Amino acid sequence: MDVSQLRVYQQALRAFVLIENIAARLTRELYDVKRQILRSSKAIAPILAEGFGRKRSQKEFHRFIIEAMSTSDETITHLRIIALSRFNTITIEELKNAAEEYKSISRQLNRLSSKVKQMI
Repeated sequence: MDVSQLRVYQQALRAFVLIENIAARLTRELYDVKRQILRSSKAIAPILAEGFGRKRSQKEFHRFIIEAMSTSDETITHLRIIALSRFNTITIEELKNAAEEYKSISRQLNRLSSKVKQMI
């Protein structure tokens, strides 16, 4: 099995495209948030890939899962910041849909974390 077969990994890659589409339409005033949300959303799949490569050590793999989950939660926070900004040009519905996608990723990572932790 390789990391690309993990459903959460596949979803993280698809969700990044959603964030890219949102980020492309952010105003200049939200440049700092744009950089941060692109960084956090782009990091989830590579973090999982790196952790999966170290899965011989369940403890190491678990650490990477927790890091990916934290990064997913960070992305949700950036979406909330955009929604609250007076410079926001993205519909609240689109931001909510993206946040739901990342909540789903975080839930999957939480379940994976629990399974891996039982094996430690």
